[in-house]
Amino acid sequence: MNIAFFLLPKRDVVCLTPDTTLRQTLEKMEHHRFTSVPVLNEDGSYLGTITEGDLLWFLKNNIQITFENAHRHSLSEVPLRLQHQAVRIDATMEDLLKLVQTQNFVAVVDDTDRFIGIVRRSEVIDYCAKLILKDTPARI
Repeated sequence: MNIAFFLLPKRDVVCLTPDTTLRQTLEKMEHHRFTSVPVLNEDGSYLGTITEGDLLWFLKNNIQITFENAHRHSLSEVPLRLQHQAVRIDATMEDLLKLVQTQNFVAVVDDTDRFIGIVRRSEVIDYCAKLILKDTPARI
């Protein structure tokens, strides 16, 4: 199975840049009900994934930052606690499965390391469940 089958293309993915303000980040995550979002450089390369936890720990350790002044601070100030791995579009299903165990989604990059989309954990689980259920005899 080619992982491109699971790809949600970049045009359909909410992405942020290091220049995005903390306020914009919080508002986008709340609006879309996301707990993590990919962060891309201006050239489209994948930098990492910002999570609610990253924001929470950053705000906890910087008590002078409030929601009212969060527009003065950018994502470039926030350290990423986890290094979410990306896969290349030609990666194997085994590579993808290893990453979806610990990531809500896996960023996918092309052969020049440009972000082209994501594979959501839920899509991989649905696919695996269908394979398992297809091979399981029906119970009466």
